[in-house]
Amino acid sequence: MFRVLLYYKYTKIENPEFFAEEHLGYCRDLGLRGRILISPEGINGTCSGSFSQTEKYMAHMRLDPRFKDLWFKTDEVKGHVFKKMHVRFKQELVTFRLTEDLDPNVITGEHLEPAQWLEKMQEEDVIILDGRTDYEFDLGHFKNAMRPPLKSFREFPEWVESDFIKFKDKKILTYCTGGVRCEKLSGYLLSKGFKNVYQLNGGIVNYSQDPGVKGSLFEGKCYVFDERISIPVNFADEYTVTGKCLHCGTPTDRYVNCANLDCHKQHFECETCEEKWARSCSEDCMNAPRHELLQNV
Repeated sequence: MFRVLLYYKYTKIENPEFFAEEHLGYCRDLGLRGRILISPEGINGTCSGSFSQTEKYMAHMRLDPRFKDLWFKTDEVKGHVFKKMHVRFKQELVTFRLTEDLDPNVITGEHLEPAQWLEKMQEEDVIILDGRTDYEFDLGHFKNAMRPPLKSFREFPEWVESDFIKFKDKKILTYCTGGVRCEKLSGYLLSKGFKNVYQLNGGIVNYSQDPGVKGSLFEGKCYVFDERISIPVNFADEYTVTGKCLHCGTPTDRYVNCANLDCHKQHFECETCEEKWARSCSEDCMNAPRHELLQNV
């Protein structure tokens, strides 16, 4: 049995570049694979390994006083969901590029547990804000959630100040995959004068695993940044497909990468169109000289 670990912790890390290098060596020796970010403000990671490997890793991390209460969200899988192990230093855990310091340990939205979130979503006069990007939203989202017209998280501040600021007197419910982005996003909203800001504790992943709510009112699937691409969320209601094939418009949740190696755009494509378009996002890409499916034909 293998497991995926998803976790983050905002905590001060001295000499984070050295810590990242040292941590990479430990993870490789242990046999883990995944992606872990280390910054002066903390750690954000997702990795896969056997039951024994992941148990050792969690125990090792909790021996460090900085991570003694680190919350690991776990998911059972058949094998590794990453090809390699990467541990990288970044200045921020999530790229916001603000001039002001936003420490989630000081300013962040009120955390709601899954049952509270489900109840709050159904109140009147609430705005459910997806704290992810447009392509993540398109694969799956909470019912009635607002789709951010953004392709990267660092675009949120400008969009909030130009378009979203009109909602600052509303109750704002923010959510993301595992919670790390909403810690910053909700804090940013509060810093801009929003007064009633909430976030889903543990994100969509925690919500999907809660036996009380069973993922209720989530439509589609949750995008994840590993080889699975998506995971199911809603085990309470009839499954709703939110994506549409780029070419024919047929409802589908199949995300594929364009086979043109110079494009590689991720897009929805049904099985019929994948064959017809040779897994390409356009006619130009289908005829491109570096099309990986046609190079050896």
